[in-house]
Amino acid sequence: MFERLREDINSVFRRDPAARNTFEVLTNYPGLHALLFHRLAHWLWNLGLKWLARTLSTLARWFTGIEIHPGATIGRRFFIDHGMGVVIGETTVIGDDVTLYQGVTLGGTSWNKGKRHPTIGNGVVVGAGAKILGPFEVGEGAKVGSNSVVTKAVPAGATVVGIPGRVIVKRQGKDDVRRKQMEERMGFDAYGVTEEMPDPVARAMRSLLDHMHAVDDRIESMCKAIRKVNSEYQNGELPPLHEEDFDCVRDETDADGKG
Repeated sequence: MFERLREDINSVFRRDPAARNTFEVLTNYPGLHALLFHRLAHWLWNLGLKWLARTLSTLARWFTGIEIHPGATIGRRFFIDHGMGVVIGETTVIGDDVTLYQGVTLGGTSWNKGKRHPTIGNGVVVGAGAKILGPFEVGEGAKVGSNSVVTKAVPAGATVVGIPGRVIVKRQGKDDVRRKQMEERMGFDAYGVTEEMPDPVARAMRSLLDHMHAVDDRIESMCKAIRKVNSEYQNGELPPLHEEDFDCVRDETDADGKG
């Protein structure tokens, strides 16, 4: 039991930079409290003490603002950040290393008995306010954007946004590798925002990187043409980009809370 508790506390530190110490996590994180309540309620539910299990889950909802049905199955290192308004239905199955943010609903769309709620794969992240409704599977490593409404299966590793939820498919182009190399040289990661999650600053920076690639290609073509005309032309090396040259940019983004 204490090993699982230690694992849960460590998962909070890995996924919430605001966590400062173990005592604070144990006393002030409602997501952890709701998870501990649920483990006891789920054990009672499986013993057949269903009224007692439901009563315990109701008390947990009063204390934490998080409603987890005692019949739900939850894996290891589950983390609910902030937590207020999270609802998890009876037949929900949640894998390992799953993260939910506030206002998430894992609900059903049918009054029929049996499997009515979603199955959430390992490593899934569900953004604030998202609703996943129905007895389908959200594949391992998928991401569900904030306030999305998902009513059908999500492939592993996919990103879903919008109402109704749409799987965002990123087309892989030849420029993606070059752009990634340039980002690594500059120490730029677009604030951790992927192209699937459209951030205006990230898009602007990516446009600048694409323009830089185009300019490099144009200059290289011009140099080749000049060398054909004048064999004595010396093609000098471009000045390298040093990571420390961009420290001021990173410092500013960190100060804005975007770094």
